[in-house]
Amino acid sequence: MEYHAGSYDVIVIGAGHAGVEAGLAAARQGAKTLMVTINLDMVAFMPCNPSVGGPAKGIVVREIDALGGEMGRNIDKTHIQMRMLNTGKGPAVRALRAQADKFLYQHEMKKTIENEENITLLQGMVEKLIVEDGVCKGVITQTGAIYESKTVVITTGTFLRGKIILGELQYLSGPNNQQPSITLSEHLEELGFDLVRFKTGTPPRVNSASIDYSKTEIQPGDDVPRAFSYETTEYITDQLPCWLTYTSAETHQLIDDNLHRSPMYSGMIKGTGPRYCPSIEDKVVRFNDKPRHQIFLEPEGRNTQEVYVQGLSTSLPEDVQRKILSTIPGLENVRMMRAGYAIEYDAIVPTQLWPTLETKKIQNLYTAGQINGTSGYEEAAGQGIMAGINAGRRALGEEDLILSRSDAYIGVLIDDLVTKGTNEPYRLLTSRAEYRLLLRHDNADLRLTEIGHKIGLISPERFAKFEAKKQEIEAEKERLQSIIIKPNEQVQTIIREAGGSELKDGIRAADLLKRPEMTYDHIHQMVPADKEISPDVAEQVEIQVKYEGYIQKSLQQVDRLKKMENKKIPENIDYDDIHGLANEARQKLKEVRPLSVAQASRISGVNPADVSILLVYLEQGRIAKVSNE
Repeated sequence: MEYHAGSYDVIVIGAGHAGVEAGLAAARQGAKTLMVTINLDMVAFMPCNPSVGGPAKGIVVREIDALGGEMGRNIDKTHIQMRMLNTGKGPAVRALRAQADKFLYQHEMKKTIENEENITLLQGMVEKLIVEDGVCKGVITQTGAIYESKTVVITTGTFLRGKIILGELQYLSGPNNQQPSITLSEHLEELGFDLVRFKTGTPPRVNSASIDYSKTEIQPGDDVPRAFSYETTEYITDQLPCWLTYTSAETHQLIDDNLHRSPMYSGMIKGTGPRYCPSIEDKVVRFNDKPRHQIFLEPEGRNTQEVYVQGLSTSLPEDVQRKILSTIPGLENVRMMRAGYAIEYDAIVPTQLWPTLETKKIQNLYTAGQINGTSGYEEAAGQGIMAGINAGRRALGEEDLILSRSDAYIGVLIDDLVTKGTNEPYRLLTSRAEYRLLLRHDNADLRLTEIGHKIGLISPERFAKFEAKKQEIEAEKERLQSIIIKPNEQVQTIIREAGGSELKDGIRAADLLKRPEMTYDHIHQMVPADKEISPDVAEQVEIQVKYEGYIQKSLQQVDRLKKMENKKIPENIDYDDIHGLANEARQKLKEVRPLSVAQASRISGVNPADVSILLVYLEQGRIAKVSNE
């Protein structure tokens, strides 16, 4: 029997990595928020790799933090190891990665949500949306509870019609043997949404006490204190190492001999899997010239013996998994605690969304996370905070917020999804961002803190510190522009020891810093600043001065893009009315309904000739409008 259970500004369905960011972002803007999840013990749970960050993904976590989100703060409080990747490469590809204590991570996140005054956290299963005249007005749960709201955000992860597959065994389930969401998936189809079937998987977990670590290579964390959040001031110093080993020829032979029992190759798995995170059987088949593959042994937390066997994702039968583990150096006598498995689930075709993550079919309904076809906790959280911001703003009568491709990796991620769609679980890569020199790990605060402050997610105290940092950077850059370094003995020694050629004449400090071998520390030794410069400010000064030419070139490209972004396409445009468009372009434009000419130009199947025709049509429309006036 149905009954009225309450009214809210925003309802978030699901409390995984997308759901927690959506709920917190809405609530912190002042929206009364209800978060409904199937199991309260699974808030922010990590069913796969217990880690946060890595190439491109780590930058997303920094962006979430710069906007006022929680993932960075939470991993800083609960990690067991942290390291900066790609330190030998340029700043555009550097990224932070942390190994999480997965149990502490979820407990800390749940505590944060419970302490947020505008959030009501509820265990329940949402089965239906309340939709009237194409507008979402709330949800109905399995128990008949009706919750009304101004906006709804769906963040159901891999739970929609979830099916676990392990060898010949298959059964309906969410990740980690949780209850799946069946009825909501069917309801979305009834509402007219196109769904696709995707697949992901996990490796086995093994008992740490049964590993022979002497046959593996230690992978320690960094000695230097690191953090994702710009607010973190206390650092965890007692880190746990990870360990590296490899598959063997015996491993590969065993997999080849049992391919007929693999659900991937027997046809049992129908969903499309992630290309950039393949299963071990897929790796062995696709890269059969490789004699071995890396396997990382990653502790799941401080208070558990469970170790995550990264690189060994598989859905092969349990007996085969046990044999495979015993062929890997260090794991000959290992005890498997949980078998790896594949999970199939429904996702919505993301071209059905506006760049705000609101659905085109139903107003005031938003979706975020793996339901939109992505893989990864970070991609989910990045969408979650944007959906939460926009759902909250809509409920409070504020304007939408859209991040562009030049603002953030989050902007690249969402634009790729809603403009191009995806035919496999989407993973962010640095190569997907054309402005990656501007979208760096180190400058996420400079790009996004003002936006976070404007929408009410960054406190006045934090914003004041940010403004002071910006002023320090500019002042130090100006100082280096104004100082001439003369070729005295101390200067020549520093340059020689750095591997550079000695000065013949005086040179501006900023110009000397542009030399590849020179660092800010070298310049500081030659011409010390009057006051102490923080490492953060020094890093910004060095990058901005050293890469000034490249950065300027990227900014010019962004200006050109913004001109195209400013050429808006009316929502009521009739593409059938535009003569000369290729049939494929017409079909894709109708499907995506781009908001600007720039977005139209990024749709696959819309070529430059179609964009030119569209521009002429829009211009003629404007001319006609002006002449009518």
